[in-house]
Amino acid sequence: MAKNKEKLQHKTSVGGQALIEGVMMQGPKGAAVSVRTPDGSIDTEMVDVKHAKDKFKPLGWPIIRGVVAYIESMLFGYKCLMMSAEKSGLEDIEESEENMSKLDKWLNDHLNKKVMGVLTAVASVLGVLLAFGLFFYLPTVAVNFINKLSGEALTNYRALFEGIIRMIIFVIYIALVSLMKDIKRTFMYHGAEHKTIFCYENGLELTTENVKKQSRFHPRCGTSFIFVIIIISVIISSAISVAAPQLRDQTIIWMAIKILILPLITGLSYEFIKYAGRHDNIFVRILAAPGLWMQRLTTKEPDEDMIEVAIASFKAVITDNPEDDKI
Repeated sequence: MAKNKEKLQHKTSVGGQALIEGVMMQGPKGAAVSVRTPDGSIDTEMVDVKHAKDKFKPLGWPIIRGVVAYIESMLFGYKCLMMSAEKSGLEDIEESEENMSKLDKWLNDHLNKKVMGVLTAVASVLGVLLAFGLFFYLPTVAVNFINKLSGEALTNYRALFEGIIRMIIFVIYIALVSLMKDIKRTFMYHGAEHKTIFCYENGLELTTENVKKQSRFHPRCGTSFIFVIIIISVIISSAISVAAPQLRDQTIIWMAIKILILPLITGLSYEFIKYAGRHDNIFVRILAAPGLWMQRLTTKEPDEDMIEVAIASFKAVITDNPEDDKI
């Protein structure tokens, strides 16, 4: 853990997400979205969170719960992101006549909400296809190409090299995205979220000054989760490659197998993150290290206004008894 070498007072189950000019936190009281509004005030709203495992118990079983939690977090995160966009005034800015291009104005005047919904769905599908191309197809094709040039020298290690290429692509992608002004601000709120959680875990009063002193690198971050997924996928893919070498030589089948084992990889990664939240040993540190390094890109030092927003969101979801939110 980068700067926080001291032993934590306790590790909390509270987690969050950086939003557009805001932060979402989840804790014992539920979820709260706090956003810095255009007038400079902080708007905090409790958001209802529903978990499928509460209705269907098997969805809370180990491994399975990781897949369910991942899907739920994606959907809930998107909902909170849209809320923050509306509260921060971003939607008003984007939809104002002065800022609309000719194409935007034509689309706004001629297309109804249903058609726009379809276009949004198409854009989402294209995004998924782009992600598939970058993180599945491209690494496989690249390793196949290098393997042929090297006289099949990588055949027995293709899963490892695919994982390495996937990590490199991910790092380059995040590095490029972080250069965008709006994304940089979101990463600053990400830093404020981590610092606030660390401040509470260190048993300090939640003040701007105390939060500012904390590390912005947290082992339970989603960035760490992504790297754990990649590492575990390398381990499982390598095992399959050794057990059934005839499958790894057929590109389409090999990619299909990697997609089919994604739920297992996601579930195992989730279990590791939960384990890492409760333990601090050499095994945890090794697997968590890449994610902590990556947070140098996905988190930035926040300003005081951002820290105030994170504190407001955090306070809204905790009780007066710290024991209620221990991991």
